[in-house]
Amino acid sequence: MQIANPAQHPAARSDEVPERGRLVVDIGDATLGIFRVDGMLYAYENTCPHQGGPVCQGLVIPAVRELLTEDKAATGYAFDESEMRIVCPWHGYEFSIATGSHPGAPEIRLTPIPVYEKEGQIYVTF
Repeated sequence: MQIANPAQHPAARSDEVPERGRLVVDIGDATLGIFRVDGMLYAYENTCPHQGGPVCQGLVIPAVRELLTEDKAATGYAFDESEMRIVCPWHGYEFSIATGSHPGAPEIRLTPIPVYEKEGQIYVTF
């Protein structure tokens, strides 16, 4: 989304995006996902870079890590609550909410939207 003169838009009330929550909003012709993780807000275009799916409407889950012994033998999997991810509902592509990057191919990224919070209101700029 390239806009010659970016503008600030009210997107939601602060209480509409709780911790580990998400809100998908339409602003003009754009659909955005707004997320709150560890008190920080993140916003992305609701378009998966893989094939254009509605990525911001997918599951929000902790990263899954393989558990390894000292000699690197796999013993199972565990959720890693320190990294939350969004999973595109079309083909399962995962993205870190904090960075917008795909964990296996960091060059594959969501399109970030500047977002901030002031006096109980969330604003985006595009």
